[in-house]
Amino acid sequence: MTILDRLFFGRIGIEPHRDRIRLLPADIRNLSADCLQGVSAIINLSGLSNDPTAEYNPEANYQMNTVATATLAQMAKQCGVQRYIYASSCSLYDFGIVEAERDVLMDETSPVDPRAAYSKSKYDGERALFAMIDGSFCPVILRMGTLYGFSPRMRYDLVVNTFVKDALSKGYITLHYGGQMWRPMAEVRDAARAYVALLEAPDEAVRGEIFNLVHDNYRISELALRVRDALAGLDIHTDIRTDFKYAAVRNYRVSGRKITRVLNFRLEVGIEDSVRHIVQNVRAFGYTNFDHDRYYNIRWMKLLEEAQSIINITGGIFDSPKPGANG
Repeated sequence: MTILDRLFFGRIGIEPHRDRIRLLPADIRNLSADCLQGVSAIINLSGLSNDPTAEYNPEANYQMNTVATATLAQMAKQCGVQRYIYASSCSLYDFGIVEAERDVLMDETSPVDPRAAYSKSKYDGERALFAMIDGSFCPVILRMGTLYGFSPRMRYDLVVNTFVKDALSKGYITLHYGGQMWRPMAEVRDAARAYVALLEAPDEAVRGEIFNLVHDNYRISELALRVRDALAGLDIHTDIRTDFKYAAVRNYRVSGRKITRVLNFRLEVGIEDSVRHIVQNVRAFGYTNFDHDRYYNIRWMKLLEEAQSIINITGGIFDSPKPGANG
């Protein structure tokens, strides 16, 4: 297995498996065909992965999530790589406001018109891949619901993970806009299993297909109640506080039935099971410095950007400064 990664967040998730992988530290925007040597299929998980980072640098977001997606696909076709699985997002279905008349369950055939930088870049990446479909190239789109769950580089900027973090650190959960919004949810371990299923599926079942990855749809308020109840079973008691002021919100419900119907794939991990798994592992690995920038994508990117601007002047931390480096 080959893993190509910019290593923005270090190697913590890779090191336990280092003897089983070929690691290529690189940027998807600047690849050569050598990286595809011995590769039979691609899972493209690259790019900026949420709205704050996309809005912070829309051009970098577009280059990673759209342009590089197409460039890698073209390179794959030239190198004879047939299966190309693209990590897209159910945020394409977002209509951004809570309106009863627009509260419908959407599926892979529903029209989408994404406007946000992140969701639009993912949609444009999808369309670029569809334009390349032929008998020797099999792109597959996995539109993921809102992910959550424990990971070696923990994320506390995902809604369920945020609720657990707030409960453990502050003793209460906050519901913005009253928690009225709908969100399609999927646990990260189910997401990993789904990628394996798409790798193993026959071409005729997945070529040019879109699959939503959704365990179930929940209002944010229900998520908070489920998280609170799961924590109570661990003797962790938390309050729920509501803030009804309007804030920029995402709101959408999405069907995940197609992947079950076509591939007989079922998501297995529910909210409560994941909450217990998060708490167990947060305690075991000591991930309790809940305010550390590494756990929040946009904050970590900004910190790296600031560090780079300093190192560009000073050079390496322990290196002798170059003559004239300080003017």
